[in-house]
Amino acid sequence: MSTVSVQAPDGAPEVRRGDDVADLLLTLTEVAEGDVVVVTSKVVSKAEGRVRLGTREEALPGETARVVARRGSTTIARTHHGLTMAAAGIDASNIEAGTVVLLPEDPDASARRIRARILQRTGRNVGVVVTDTAGRAWREGQTDIAVGAAGLIVAEDFAGRVDGHGNELAVTAPAVADEIAGMAELAQGKLGGRPFAVVRGRADLVLPLYDDGPGARALVRAEGADMFGYGAREAVIRALRGDPEDHAPFGEPVSAGELIALLVAETNSSFEGTDDEVTVAIGDITDGRAISALAFAHGWQAFLPDPACRSSDVRLRPIRSSASEHQRHPLRSELA
Repeated sequence: MSTVSVQAPDGAPEVRRGDDVADLLLTLTEVAEGDVVVVTSKVVSKAEGRVRLGTREEALPGETARVVARRGSTTIARTHHGLTMAAAGIDASNIEAGTVVLLPEDPDASARRIRARILQRTGRNVGVVVTDTAGRAWREGQTDIAVGAAGLIVAEDFAGRVDGHGNELAVTAPAVADEIAGMAELAQGKLGGRPFAVVRGRADLVLPLYDDGPGARALVRAEGADMFGYGAREAVIRALRGDPEDHAPFGEPVSAGELIALLVAETNSSFEGTDDEVTVAIGDITDGRAISALAFAHGWQAFLPDPACRSSDVRLRPIRSSASEHQRHPLRSELA
């Protein structure tokens, strides 16, 4: 039988700038070798002085690497950490009116400091997870996830293993740091005033002393590796604009063959091409605009040989190999 338990102690005081988070935890509960200590990012941020005067809207630009989507008053933003969260993770709850709490500048570093302090105080080796609340694509509601981690295997790799029926697992990789964060939140509660939790029973996930592991950053998909880099509406706008600075979230360029197949299916133009360039014969500027947007959304950039030409063959090239030429003759500027 396997048993995993979580306890979230009551009695946590209001955290102020300069407070020692590990000390606060250890005054409330004991930790054992192999435990996983879970701390909310809000507590870490308060201790690190990440509280600001103003509103979430006022703080949003400084915490945003790029906007993923906007719907009404809600902004989904990719933070400088690489996290994709509502309002870039800025929180205005459980804090004095007129102030907001930003995410820690480096949640993994915060987790490492807490782990080292617990070792110093107790002599015990624990893993640490710093958590925050996030929504999920395709799902209603929110759950806590790991935004920082230290001394912990953050994702198990089951690829290549065989299940009980003899089937080989291909891409199964449980994000155990997120699962621990969600489990801890069940005990902490949103309004319980319990920002700390101790998870016991998964010492197998705790790394050896002085090995902090890859941190929660390892769970963040790189730009272009996420199939949903923009919201549905925003993706259309970005493709029509065709700004090379916007291309990364669309992912790596498709092959010339894939691009031609898409163009054949969606337009009436004729095509020929190689691996590095596709030439499209267009009849008018409307065709050119559609082709440019379709190409951009699939990692290619469209060019006119002559900026003054309004009806001509269009050349399409993978964005990575045509960045310098884009500065001279971008089709997008002709179609603006």
